[in-house]
Amino acid sequence: MSASANKILMQDIFAAAADPDPAARDRALFTASLADDARWVVTGQYSWSRTFSGKQAILNDLHAYVRTRLADRTRTVAHRFVADGDVVVVEAKGDNVTPEGVRYDNDYCLVFRFEDGKIKEIREYCDSILTEKALGPFPQTSARAGG
Repeated sequence: MSASANKILMQDIFAAAADPDPAARDRALFTASLADDARWVVTGQYSWSRTFSGKQAILNDLHAYVRTRLADRTRTVAHRFVADGDVVVVEAKGDNVTPEGVRYDNDYCLVFRFEDGKIKEIREYCDSILTEKALGPFPQTSARAGG
């Protein structure tokens, strides 16, 4: 896929997942666009920093845990997309609250690398102190997370 096609795909993914109407939010396009052997790298040196290897680890270990730490109306709203070759960089802002009522509105820079039309790697950059303050440390028992 071209850089512009990759950018459009990422715009569509974020638009579907961040719909203002919580009932209309859809993450199916993201899931369908993720390569089976994709990697999600949470950068930094804190409890969340690790590599989730494989689509199932990303969905079941990372995303499923995050959903337990956020209330139902969670979303991340993208505001800038930059594409170059097989890479799309997305700047985004969270619009989230924990079940305890703590706001979690982190700023993200997400670097998506594509291969054969699928998302092959995601590198996440965010405010690690805010993550641990609002969501707590990431559990150390995740069997499928590597890194």
